[in-house]
Amino acid sequence: MNQRPQQHRPAAPTSRPATSTPPDVARLANELTEVMSALLAVVEQETGLVRAGKIREGMQLEAQKSELSRRYMIAVEHMKSMQKMLSQTDPELLATLRRHHETFRAMLQVNLTVLATAHAVSEGIVRGVNAEVQRRNIPNTYTANGQRATPGPRNMTPIAVSRTL
Repeated sequence: MNQRPQQHRPAAPTSRPATSTPPDVARLANELTEVMSALLAVVEQETGLVRAGKIREGMQLEAQKSELSRRYMIAVEHMKSMQKMLSQTDPELLATLRRHHETFRAMLQVNLTVLATAHAVSEGIVRGVNAEVQRRNIPNTYTANGQRATPGPRNMTPIAVSRTL
């Protein structure tokens, strides 16, 4: 009657799924490489279109780019969970993945730079048009000192921009 109750210890959590085998890791690495290559092709195409000023055509790639980005994020999460196994079983494949990923990151940086430049240019154009419209709508008045009067907010008329091309 004075026996101690047995303590139940939960199983230690594993960092990877129990069914992972080296062929699963290799398959996942190949899938990640394929998704990166497909996404890189879309990004390069988008970069070329935006550089050429074909913004509409570049925008049409958004759905494809989003889907590939989603697949890429899922594959990266799976690879992170199997990184230890991959480094033990096939360090050369892991090194190849890292090199491919560095190339991928470099191309994404170029794409982001091109997109940021296009955004800045278009914003500058809109601001320039707005300044010109405002300049034409503001009456030229002068103060008692002969200085040009600063217009009040009621003289400013906003412009509307349609985001649909």
